[in-house]
Amino acid sequence: MADHLTPSKLDPDAHLLLEQSLLRLPHALLQKNLKAAQRAIESSNKALTTALPAPNSPDPLAALDATLAKAQTLKRKLEALHAEERALHAQQKARIEHLEQLHEVVGVGDVGYEKWAHVRLDRLLVDYLLRQGFAGSAKALAEEKGLDGLVDLGVFEEGGRIEEGLRRGELAGALSWCGENRGALRKGGSELELELRLQQFIELARTGDTAKLMEAVVHARKHFSGDQAAKFGLQAGGLIAYGPDTFVEPYHSLYSPTRYPHLASLFTQTHHALFSLPLTPLLHTALSAGLSALKTPACHSAHALATSANTGAPVCPICSTELNELARSVPYAHHTKSHVEEDPVVLPNGRVFGRERLRVLNEKLGTKRGWVRDPTVLDKGAVEWEEGSLRKVFIS
Repeated sequence: MADHLTPSKLDPDAHLLLEQSLLRLPHALLQKNLKAAQRAIESSNKALTTALPAPNSPDPLAALDATLAKAQTLKRKLEALHAEERALHAQQKARIEHLEQLHEVVGVGDVGYEKWAHVRLDRLLVDYLLRQGFAGSAKALAEEKGLDGLVDLGVFEEGGRIEEGLRRGELAGALSWCGENRGALRKGGSELELELRLQQFIELARTGDTAKLMEAVVHARKHFSGDQAAKFGLQAGGLIAYGPDTFVEPYHSLYSPTRYPHLASLFTQTHHALFSLPLTPLLHTALSAGLSALKTPACHSAHALATSANTGAPVCPICSTELNELARSVPYAHHTKSHVEEDPVVLPNGRVFGRERLRVLNEKLGTKRGWVRDPTVLDKGAVEWEEGSLRKVFIS
């Protein structure tokens, strides 16, 4: 019992299991920034080399002016990328400092841990709001709590705009995003861009117009010629053969307007995988872990305590009205130690109490000497038993 009342020692590594995306996302964005700078330099280098005036150029000054204009354009691009890089480094530093604070905390009863946990809760709420599409509320909360360096507003806002566009049948934003991240998507084996190109083909074939059908064929030859795209080429051929009014699968489903929500869901999965973001909101993960750690079989049994029961013990969070139904489907945690009161005894109705606490509670309830009653039953006329009917409990 004494061990149970002692403040638990904090294990920082266990807490950091939930914080992996906090550091992975800035790293992924820095990699994207570096590759964008490399592409800008390579493309500008070719343009500058070809734009240099030849020795016998009729107007060398005009050629030099054009070369300088291209160099200035490259400079502006690199300056913007450098400013973005500095912001990402500042964000990364803020997150590392936030996680370092956890290693300075002695135990969960420490005031420093309570402060750190409140910051984490605010972060999880911002993450949840962003995933649910409430970007305005998430931004207001982040500004109020000073979480600018600890949350990913820009990434989720961009992803949310593209997802909503796909649900409305707009492909341009998603295709542009795929173009910016083509190398990483190919490396990860993603088929998102091919799915989007197939949807473009479907919209061309849906019209039934001969000119549009010819344009669809050209489109398919351009985008579905590689080995990875072979199955999309076969689907494209089947779509033309069967037409939009077919009931033959899979072409009926491909022509269906419900394909756009599927593309939106596929984009979200690809987007989160690319930036090392979990598909499940972190708030759900943390809440389910906490509910599982506190849940016991008694919380949902037929003999569960009423929320108004006065046992003299702290109220079980899982037995509360707010969390009881929410915790019903989560698994039980694996407990290696049991914590019980000293000298436990069992009442005839099956409830277990420490002998001393049972005596104190019955004194408060006005039970006559030599008799006991269940202190969780507050009804008048509750059953009372002689003290001799109590049985001692032995924990095995």
